[in-house]
Amino acid sequence: MIRWRLCGILRNGWLIKNEGAGDKKSINFFMQDLTQANEKYKGDALLQKQYTADFLTKKRKKNQGEIPQYYVEGNHEAIIPPETWELVQEEMERRRNMDARYSSASIFSSKIKCSECGNWYGSKVWHSQDKYRRVIFQCNRKFKNDKKCRTPHLTEDEIKDAFMKAVNAVIPEKDELIANTKVMMRTLCDTTELEVEQSRFLTETKMVAEMVKRIVAENKAEAMDQEEYQRRRNELAARYEAARDGYEKASGEISDRQGKRKTYMRFIGGLQKLDGFCTKFDEELWTALLDHATVYARDDIRFTFKAGNEMKVN
Repeated sequence: MIRWRLCGILRNGWLIKNEGAGDKKSINFFMQDLTQANEKYKGDALLQKQYTADFLTKKRKKNQGEIPQYYVEGNHEAIIPPETWELVQEEMERRRNMDARYSSASIFSSKIKCSECGNWYGSKVWHSQDKYRRVIFQCNRKFKNDKKCRTPHLTEDEIKDAFMKAVNAVIPEKDELIANTKVMMRTLCDTTELEVEQSRFLTETKMVAEMVKRIVAENKAEAMDQEEYQRRRNELAARYEAARDGYEKASGEISDRQGKRKTYMRFIGGLQKLDGFCTKFDEELWTALLDHATVYARDDIRFTFKAGNEMKVN
């Protein structure tokens, strides 16, 4: 069963990358399955995700810090390239954080914004039943707002050409841009203090949990004043919840910064791959470098790269 499932995922992934095939449903399934399968697809393994909480009943429990976890890189042969897996994680995180509904009809979906209403551009088919059939991209709410958006429609070739112009415009500043991005990465992605805070909160939760166990055992062994017992237990419960919330907040911020670091690293990697001017549109470069593009007019498209810099294309 697993083997057939993997074969289907690989087939869809290969077709998407090499032939542009795969319908919307299969592409979404491919992306979601890579996320659900987690690190195993790229050849790594996270050990002790679960542990046996009760050896008598053999009950297993999700490991939420009770015992150490170990991350093993290169544990087995990768099913997909690690770089592809990382890009999928970044893309799925981007989709989760989007305010609007995501469309995956093409690599351009949910990457191009209308400057007037802020909605995404989506693909539309003109003359679908005759020889003049063509696919264009326009604001998804162009005719749905109270006032029609005046931003123009764009063809796929126009988007590609504009992107290549934007990339070529930053190439002369490539070294400076890489250096600045590394400075940003060191400043914005450092997790040292957060990891100390995370460890402190984790220690606190474990300590308070033991204190709760002791007070429960004491009350069971010899009946305490129940009002006093309940007061102490409530205090410990509040203390535990505060520590748990602090741990989760620190963990979330660490995860966010690690995600930003990966984004910056891929941005740097994309720039470093550029050897001379860009003469052919590259989907991987589009994914690695671009955060989004904003359309103001046909001769005014502004590309915002993942390092935060913006390039206007006329």
